[in-house]
Amino acid sequence: MESPSQEEIARARRFYAEDLRFKTRMSSPALFEAFASVPRERFVGPGPWMIQSWGEHWTTEEADPRHVYHDTLIALDAAKRINNGQPSLWAYYFDRLHVRRGQQVLHLGCGTGYYTAILAELVGPEGKVVAVEIEPGLAERARIALAPWPQVMVLCQDGSRGPFDPADLIVASAGATQPMPAWLEAVRPNGKLLFPLTAWEGAGIMALLTRVSKLSFAARLQGGVSFIEFHGASHPDTGHRLAELFRHNHSNEVRSLRLDLHAKEESCWLHGEGWCFSRQEPLLNGNAA
Repeated sequence: MESPSQEEIARARRFYAEDLRFKTRMSSPALFEAFASVPRERFVGPGPWMIQSWGEHWTTEEADPRHVYHDTLIALDAAKRINNGQPSLWAYYFDRLHVRRGQQVLHLGCGTGYYTAILAELVGPEGKVVAVEIEPGLAERARIALAPWPQVMVLCQDGSRGPFDPADLIVASAGATQPMPAWLEAVRPNGKLLFPLTAWEGAGIMALLTRVSKLSFAARLQGGVSFIEFHGASHPDTGHRLAELFRHNHSNEVRSLRLDLHAKEESCWLHGEGWCFSRQEPLLNGNAA
């Protein structure tokens, strides 16, 4: 089979971006252009590729780069269940994060860096993205693939621990049973933290936190998601409690993440050590908003 031209690949990439815009009701022109310009094939290794779709795994017949421009999961390390992530899921959340040029972003569990590159396009050359990956092989692949984006720095380390430099946005790409202290400490005033809040069993939910004061974040939990475990950020006791909460499906009651010390009370949705997902509105300088 004759290899496609760069023009044909670019057309496929743009059609893919159009499909994501339609599926997610994407409002950001900058995000659309990022998906339409960042070469996904640069980050998923040489083909043929193992595709995961509708619960099944199959391999493309040849290494035509146009195959990667569909809203599907592409395996990066099948044995460890590591994939490139669902494009529509990240397009949906990135659009609602309103990432701006010049911002500082921390991407935890970056894999080979595809969505790091999308974020780098959004913050532009005047911004900065620090990408963290614990798997040495994936971190090295990310470092090579992200070379065209000088605003990105790739670190091979445990992303559940800090310290990290202050960031306007932190995105975690693996499932945690709770927000880690190092993540919360790094979020700037009015900054955001997005991570999959995952139970010890079953599907999880996406958590979006926005800092409103030193001890309080506005919190929104929504959407069923499935992610591999974030090394160092998954605790069995909390995971089992989450599984029970998810079964009752009351996550829409959560309004805030409290960091102030308090005894467990009726408004606590999930009370942890030093943190609490709460039904209360977020606190502004110690007072309810």
